[in-house]
Amino acid sequence: MRRFFYAISNDLNTTFPTLSTLSIGASVELTDSIVHHWCRVLRANIGDQGILFDGFGGEYQVELQAISKKNATATLLSHSMDDRSAPVLTKIALVMSRGERMDYAIQKSTELGVTAIQLLNSHHGEVNLKPAQVEKKLAHWQQIAIAACEQCGLNRPPLILAPLSINDWLRDSATNATDTAISVSAAVSPIVATLSEAPYYKILNQPADSRLMMSVPAAGQPLQPETLSTALTQDKPYIELLIGPEGGLSNDESVQAQTVGFAPWQIGNRVLRTETAPVVALATLHALSH
Repeated sequence: MRRFFYAISNDLNTTFPTLSTLSIGASVELTDSIVHHWCRVLRANIGDQGILFDGFGGEYQVELQAISKKNATATLLSHSMDDRSAPVLTKIALVMSRGERMDYAIQKSTELGVTAIQLLNSHHGEVNLKPAQVEKKLAHWQQIAIAACEQCGLNRPPLILAPLSINDWLRDSATNATDTAISVSAAVSPIVATLSEAPYYKILNQPADSRLMMSVPAAGQPLQPETLSTALTQDKPYIELLIGPEGGLSNDESVQAQTVGFAPWQIGNRVLRTETAPVVALATLHALSH
């Protein structure tokens, strides 16, 4: 059955009701993107059924009720509370890479249940977006994550946070490590702006239970930091991962990261590509948590 993200806000300042405010049996107006994809591209007909999720919890089975040239409505048939969220809450601070490699990293991280991705630029990074490019690229990468959710069954899309310099982000991280009142300050795409205030994402405002910096193999370095072992004993641990660019973090960046609590973490004896590292790290975390 086809799944669609029901965005309650968009970049045109249009808002729709959260699905939880509607009763089973009620009619819901479909968003423009769902109308385009389901009714025009996939040529759905009245009576066809699908799944809607808005990121606020669970998913809804719906049936197409009416289709016009520009609009469509559906009937809410049932609700399931299953979010399929990962057992470990994670935020990846990822130095941006070029083209399909960045798309791949976001897509696969989403499939593996990442909670948020903080975009970074660094000394050895390949990508430094101009201010005029940020909004468009942020929307593109958020849509990559949403499409991955639609495909894999995840009902809470990760938040893609607007890029910061790694130095500024680490400086903010130093404050966040000791102040639970600090909120997520980075901008998100309008499509998830309202969703970002949902209780589920409030964990991003809190200090992580463990901070890990993906590291190249080094002699004498523990394979698994002690903070990670301790965090994984908790019921729902929250872990931050810092992943550098293809050329790695600079010495100054590595020192700064360790100063604010990021412990080096090496997985195996190989050097991973920047788009592979998030996949391996998230899969390893989930395996260890079980």
